[in-house]
Amino acid sequence: MRPVGGGRIIGEAGPLAALRPPDGSGAVRTVAPSDFPLPLQYVPAPSDTAADAVPESSASERWQLWFDGCAQPNPGRLGLGALLLSPAGERIELSLPGARSGCNNEAEVGALCAALEHAHAAGARHLQVRGDSDFAVRHLRGEQRTAVMALQTLVGRARDLLSHFDSVDLQWVPRHRNLDADRLSRAALGLPAKPAPVPGHGKPKRRPRVAPRARRPD
Repeated sequence: MRPVGGGRIIGEAGPLAALRPPDGSGAVRTVAPSDFPLPLQYVPAPSDTAADAVPESSASERWQLWFDGCAQPNPGRLGLGALLLSPAGERIELSLPGARSGCNNEAEVGALCAALEHAHAAGARHLQVRGDSDFAVRHLRGEQRTAVMALQTLVGRARDLLSHFDSVDLQWVPRHRNLDADRLSRAALGLPAKPAPVPGHGKPKRRPRVAPRARRPD
């Protein structure tokens, strides 16, 4: 796996412009995806909390990972997006087109696989993984199983990749807490960012206008 210079991300379908964080903070490194299978199996930790999943002594070594994927249309072309944040604050943004067409679930698990490959190559050993894909989180935790062969293969590959880390905390988050990965997955297909509503922060409802009462004549 080799870094790609010149501020570009190389994907399956060719080069894409790298995206820098909107606030310009942190270093951004771009890398090229690899495609290798790993034969080991990952058994998810029973706890959902980062404190339990990662020993206290390893907290300073913990990497943050957010992933997302999209299909346009669904099924259709796949866009894979992920954001990696190292313990030192370095940001690695992935915005990659899928090698073939598929559905949203394939895009989301594929994005996680690509991000895990890059995290391992960068030296990560302890991970906090966040995504708004209910499918990916439930299947990797072993709470659900799919009968679709293509998805079985992807889920198995993700488990293999997860087995190469010392500890992993995998949790679902709502979409408005996963905006960077969502933006990067859409950018892989040339789509603009899509705003996500925040619960409890919608537009205030207008009160219906009440007609003034008619005054009684004296």
